Amino acid sequence: MSTVMQKIKDIEDEMARTQKNKATAHHLGLLKAKLAKLRRELLEPSAKGGGGAGQGFDVTKSGDARVGLVGFPSVGKSTLLNKLTGTFSEVASYEFTTLTCIPGVIVYKGAKIQLLDLPGIIEGAKDGKGRGRQVISTARTCNCILIVLDAIKPITHKRLIEKELEGFGIRLNKEPPNLTFRKKDKGGINFTSTVANTHLDLDTVKAICSEYRMHNADITLRYDATADDLIDVIEGSRIYMPCIYVVNKIDQITLEELEILDKLPHYCPVSAHLEWNLDGLLDKVWEYLNLTRIYTKPKGMNPDYEDPVILSSKKRTVEDFCERIHKDMLKQFKYALVWGSSAKHKPQRVGKEHELEDEDVVQIIKKV
Repeated sequence: MSTVMQKIKDIEDEMARTQKNKATAHHLGLLKAKLAKLRRELLEPSAKGGGGAGQGFDVTKSGDARVGLVGFPSVGKSTLLNKLTGTFSEVASYEFTTLTCIPGVIVYKGAKIQLLDLPGIIEGAKDGKGRGRQVISTARTCNCILIVLDAIKPITHKRLIEKELEGFGIRLNKEPPNLTFRKKDKGGINFTSTVANTHLDLDTVKAICSEYRMHNADITLRYDATADDLIDVIEGSRIYMPCIYVVNKIDQITLEELEILDKLPHYCPVSAHLEWNLDGLLDKVWEYLNLTRIYTKPKGMNPDYEDPVILSSKKRTVEDFCERIHKDMLKQFKYALVWGSSAKHKPQRVGKEHELEDEDVVQIIKKV
């Protein structure tokens, strides 16, 4: 493990020494590919077993969505969890109070959202320092991440946490790269682009591919991609997820400082101790999770508005709705009646490909 760590450090040092210009782009691309491979090697031993992940980290996924609280020690993650969910996570004014992962559940707009209070991460977590590796591995399973920052401490913490998460293959508030990469048996590297490229050229692409021992592939770019984007697509283990920066302890700063913080994107100011703006935070979490609530209507009865079926925004067809209720339901499915914004008339008779919208009412008609 130490040799892998040493190799990573050597490559990072070399990248810091290398000037960034067109002549060195090819060399830097190669270094980035090597770095991505070494980082993956660093992660794999923990996946194969070894020492075990430690107490409290194998939290069973429950509810409709999972939100992780990530941050440095003593920024108020546990206080936030206690105020939002009523779960008790130990709180004290010294660092590293929480040593395992503590789950809590919020019921918001009919959806059960699981909140995980992860232990504080320290700089170098991506390289296995502290409990960092387990913390970030658990963070990968979440649907949304709340990075909790301390309003008194400098904004550099935000950059450090982002760097730790990026090193683990988590991409925050980004879309997957719009480029296609297809392996083939022969024909060499075929590189085409629909736009002008300022970051990638054929030599850099060939260097990155040869580092992964791929000598025959079709690569098509639809936007001005960087070497990092290409490596992300080749690695394929990247996770793209929404992230909210929760700036805590705003009761200890001035209004002028708060106005400066207000210019940050994806940002939500709170004071967990005094319970300021917690409903604003929940609203923002709901918006970023982008969930769809569907109400069920049994035949001859009123819709059940108390207990909606929650679907993700990417999987919200009638078929997904049926699978969410029971896997055998599709076998007996005849058609569905839909009321709501996705229906052209009320009710509309639809098949299982129909896409549902938030707060639709659905009645399933089964085969006799």
